[in-house]
Amino acid sequence: PGCSGGSCYPPTGNLVVGRSQSLHASSTCGLKGPEPYCIVSHLQDSEKCFFCDSRGQGGHRIKNVISLSGPDGQRTWWQAESGVENVSIQLDLEGEFYFTHLIMTFKTFRPAGLLIERSADGGQSWRVYRYFAHNCSGLFPGVPLTPGRKVSDLVCDQRYSNIEPSSQGEVIFKVLDPAIPVEDPYSPEIQELLRVTNLRVNFSKLHTLGDGPLGVWGHHHGPHYYYALYELVVRGSCLCHGHASECAPAPGAPPSVDGMVHGLCVCQHRTAGLHCERCQDLHHDQPWGPAEPGNPHTCQECECHQHARSCHFDMAVFVASGNVSGGVCDACQHHTAGRHCEICRPFYYRDPREDPRSPYTCKPCDCDPSGTLNGGLCDTHTDEVRGLLSGQCRCKAHVWGPRCDTCRPGYYGLSPALPEGCLSCRCDPRGTVPGDTPCDSISGDCYCKRFVTGQNCDQCLPEFWGLSSDFTGCRPCDCDFGGAYSNRCSSGEGLCPCRPHLQGRDCLEVQSGYFCAALDQAVAEAELGQRLKPSDPRLPVIRLLTSSWTGPGFSRVEDRAGLMFQAPPVPRAMEYDIVLRYEAQVSLPVFLSFSERPPRLNLEYQILGHSPQTCLSLMIPLSPQLVLLPQVEELPGLRRGDPGASGHLRELSRGQCLEAARTLPLGPPSESCARLICSISALLYGGGLACECDPQGSLSSECARVGGQCPCRPHVIGQRCDRCEPRTYGFGPAGCSECRCSPEGSTSLACDPLSGQCPCQPGVTGRRCDQCLPGQWGFPRCQPCECNGHAEQCHPHTGVCQACGDATTGRHCERCQDGYYGDPVLGSGQQCRPCPCPGFLGSGNYHGTSCQADGGSERILCLCAPGYAGPRCDRCSAGYFGHPWPEGVVGGLPCRPCQCNNNIDPSDPMACDPHSGHCQRCLHHTYGPHCSHCQPGYYGNALWPRGCRRCSCDLQGTVPARCLPESGICFCDRLSGHCPCRPHVLGQLCDRCAPQFWNLGGPRGCEHCACHTQHSVQLTCHPVTGQCPCREGFGGRTCSQCQEGYWGDPEKECKACACDPQGSVSLRCHSRTGACSCLNGISGPQCKACARGSQGSFPHCRPCPTCFSQWDGQLDALQQWLATLAQGRDALSEVAPDRGSGRRLLALEAAMGQVQGVLVSTHPLVGPLQQLMQHRDILRQGQGAPGAWRGVGRILGFGRRVSGISCVSETPLWSHCLCLQVCGGPWGIGRACALSPCGPASCSGALPTSLWALGTARNTSRALGATGTRLGRLHRRVRRSHTEGDDGAGIGRVRRWAYG
Repeated sequence: PGCSGGSCYPPTGNLVVGRSQSLHASSTCGLKGPEPYCIVSHLQDSEKCFFCDSRGQGGHRIKNVISLSGPDGQRTWWQAESGVENVSIQLDLEGEFYFTHLIMTFKTFRPAGLLIERSADGGQSWRVYRYFAHNCSGLFPGVPLTPGRKVSDLVCDQRYSNIEPSSQGEVIFKVLDPAIPVEDPYSPEIQELLRVTNLRVNFSKLHTLGDGPLGVWGHHHGPHYYYALYELVVRGSCLCHGHASECAPAPGAPPSVDGMVHGLCVCQHRTAGLHCERCQDLHHDQPWGPAEPGNPHTCQECECHQHARSCHFDMAVFVASGNVSGGVCDACQHHTAGRHCEICRPFYYRDPREDPRSPYTCKPCDCDPSGTLNGGLCDTHTDEVRGLLSGQCRCKAHVWGPRCDTCRPGYYGLSPALPEGCLSCRCDPRGTVPGDTPCDSISGDCYCKRFVTGQNCDQCLPEFWGLSSDFTGCRPCDCDFGGAYSNRCSSGEGLCPCRPHLQGRDCLEVQSGYFCAALDQAVAEAELGQRLKPSDPRLPVIRLLTSSWTGPGFSRVEDRAGLMFQAPPVPRAMEYDIVLRYEAQVSLPVFLSFSERPPRLNLEYQILGHSPQTCLSLMIPLSPQLVLLPQVEELPGLRRGDPGASGHLRELSRGQCLEAARTLPLGPPSESCARLICSISALLYGGGLACECDPQGSLSSECARVGGQCPCRPHVIGQRCDRCEPRTYGFGPAGCSECRCSPEGSTSLACDPLSGQCPCQPGVTGRRCDQCLPGQWGFPRCQPCECNGHAEQCHPHTGVCQACGDATTGRHCERCQDGYYGDPVLGSGQQCRPCPCPGFLGSGNYHGTSCQADGGSERILCLCAPGYAGPRCDRCSAGYFGHPWPEGVVGGLPCRPCQCNNNIDPSDPMACDPHSGHCQRCLHHTYGPHCSHCQPGYYGNALWPRGCRRCSCDLQGTVPARCLPESGICFCDRLSGHCPCRPHVLGQLCDRCAPQFWNLGGPRGCEHCACHTQHSVQLTCHPVTGQCPCREGFGGRTCSQCQEGYWGDPEKECKACACDPQGSVSLRCHSRTGACSCLNGISGPQCKACARGSQGSFPHCRPCPTCFSQWDGQLDALQQWLATLAQGRDALSEVAPDRGSGRRLLALEAAMGQVQGVLVSTHPLVGPLQQLMQHRDILRQGQGAPGAWRGVGRILGFGRRVSGISCVSETPLWSHCLCLQVCGGPWGIGRACALSPCGPASCSGALPTSLWALGTARNTSRALGATGTRLGRLHRRVRRSHTEGDDGAGIGRVRRWAYG
């Protein structure tokens, strides 16, 4: 009832009822005045023409089509103007309606052509419903005829446009054509087809009788042809989409009349709207849809928790929910938000103590906006999975606290402008005091260590450096009090501000080429002083002797003589101590007197702390020096009250640095003293002093760190190494040379400092005064030279004569030179004459080294030069060639070494030709005029020592034409030694095959491996055997066969042999079939079963007794007969169309199969024999003529007496006297039988081998033969019956014959 069960629809009615004001016609007769018209069907009447006057309320207006009669009961109609063909009638509805069908009843002929149009948008656009015409192809070409395939197809209908009847003709149009099935009438396409807001009927063609204009009315067709319509019925209902069963008048609709179809739906299913086209407010949780039978699509209420007054449907939300809910609440109140107003708005949170529907369920967040994310947001609700807690403030990264109003430890300066809430303290951990709070949470000032400063504790205090994680944070600068300008150093590296030419972090190091002045750096040397005569008034009033100078570096002061020192320059005006250093040959008193002080110095003259007139008795070997020692207590850093002064003075005192400068002998200062001395030197001199080492006298430009002493060259002295020491001379890059004046020949040991010439005594010469005069020798006892009158000079020390003349030589020029002979001794009367070898010395033909006269014959014997031989050296020696002394020719060719490249024996006179030089006996496997080539069969460079080596070509790989097989020698390249190889042979010696080749030594070189491309691991094989590396399962030389232990087609697959090791001869199987070679008594493809003729279970198989061979032979014969019987069966089956015969053949075939199974069984024991008898019974029971199968019964041996055992064939099988004998014991039913003599009683479990069994085998053979004969005859008869055409009787005879 109602709309509760599903869709519901208001009743349909005539939509034109009550809407006369909305019904319009484009043409109506008599609106302007009376118009004549005639009725063609009244031609037989006398009165056939009339006047139409539609002025006023009468006439034939369009409203007349609403009903068939007027108020007076007279029949009414609408009539268009005569002769007007294009006329339209339009119904304008006040809203959307369902339109189902239209019926028009005409007073005159129906139109020859019309079309019905609809509009669903208030007349803005029109679409044609249907075309009507008596000739569709002529009036509406291209429009297909009815019926269409779908109700929405645009077609033309010819049923309602005929010229008959002339009156009361109807035009009917149904939106949903009953002739076309509609699968889903509620589909959007069908609903759209039914929905209209305007309907229009266009008349486009009048029907005429084919006559011309009638009368004189002036119309094209005359007054006889016009459109006239009795009634127009537009059936439909208000559009409610199945959500209303009734409708009410819509706002603005015409006044209601009886039978009027109203347009305002009275909506059900919680829908709303003029046409129930939407859901009611707060009922949009499901998508709105038109109601369907059984499914009203009731709008579901949105869950807004009483915080919203409306909601809307969101398809995206609906799909995301799995088509469960799509409602979204609108304008949530009470500070709520979300689809269902289930959450609180930002800056509000759900109070868990309030009901979710309470207006007070959302409370404002209590969060500090400066420290909270998003300006003060808190968790709107509690969600354990997401970690949300209702009302909890979400602090920024560096903020904490319930209200997010406090910076975390290590952060400061809470501000809303900071994305993370607070700034990091930025405290340098090296300079910050360890703790949880490194800085002030408001100001950000860090808590610094003792020697650290700065807001971030990232700076060291003045005079500190090296920020680190130490306890104090920074280290003191400790700048040297003298080397640095101040104690302030750089904070990063601790570099102090060093004075010039000082370096190092603390300014304690001296730059290269500079030094620190020693405390006694101010020195006045005596040799640079002024000589004072005894009468000089500046000397003390004592008796003095004259002074004399002994040379640089020494000043000899005799008794009562005087020296005047010039005070050395000092760097700073301050008090100095004076120290005098000198050497005395004897202990004598020394008196000192001083001139006036220079005005720039404030000097206090002291001599080692004694009074000015003090006797010094010093024997230290030093030249006299005057030293000024500064009083360091006046310098900055050492003065009383200066920072660190007391410590520096204690260190000076502890190291006795000042005393060491006053005490002799002087030595290098200690390390602590050296450091303090450098500090004092930097204060006095303002930095480091340049070494200024003399580049000629010093070994390096570097000098000693303290004092600045340069490393001097030999015999060079001075701080700068700029002068020679006493008794040396020649200052230069090599230093100075010692004078070395001879004490025997010189008057003094000192020489000239420039030339080095010593002062010589009379009769002595030389720079050192150590030589005799010319013509003498033997210093210091000089004597004349003895040279036999052939030389003027001799060696000054040995007396050996020098530059002997007259071709003489020797110590005293007492013998002839080489190339001369004679006796040159003074008084002999002889002289030295040239040797004739064969020419004289200097003639170009002298080939000797010396000669001598034979004492007896006075013959001259020459000692020849290398390459020459003979008494007169007139021919070449072995290994040489030429013409040294041709007969009759002056001069000749000298002897030269034979050019044989060291490949001959030089002692062999026949090694080379003595005249031409051609090599004749080449050694070391060489040949040629100069032995410059290697012999055939050898290679290398003959010019090198033993450079020819034998060719070691491999005979198997070398081209045979290049070898001598009998000697094993092959000819290789003479330079490289590369042998000429056969095809596919490589190597300098042709001793290996090329890759992918093997078998070195073949007639065509190496052979190709020919490894299988798919079955080989690689295409390279073994160079000797040619074996290719095969993949698993493949073998053979080229891997083209199956490997041992595998079988199959090697081109497809090789499978592993599965031979059982207990039953196989070996684990190898047949390479093609995979069959294994079994042991005796074992069978099967894998040798896993006992063979026929064996008993027991594998692998314990034992041979059957000897009687088995007899039984097995009979079974073989039966097997052959059974095969013959099967051939006959096949022939019979081809010609046996009878159904009964087919069944019998199938039974016969089954029985034969069972028999064959028993015959070929590996273990035909008693069990299978019993099954064979059962099959015999089945064959007997299944046939209509048991006699036909007696032969088959005889196969099993029943009904006969075999070997003296009688059985009754008429009794059933299970009552037979089945008395069979099994070797080893009786078996059967009934009485026991005697043991058969077939074998011993111990062969239990073997086949039945009694005489009965042998007889049965013979009977079976005969039965099979008979059966085969019958099958042959049957086959021939069937063929004959087919030939004669006897398809009935012949087949019957065959059946009778076959079955008895």
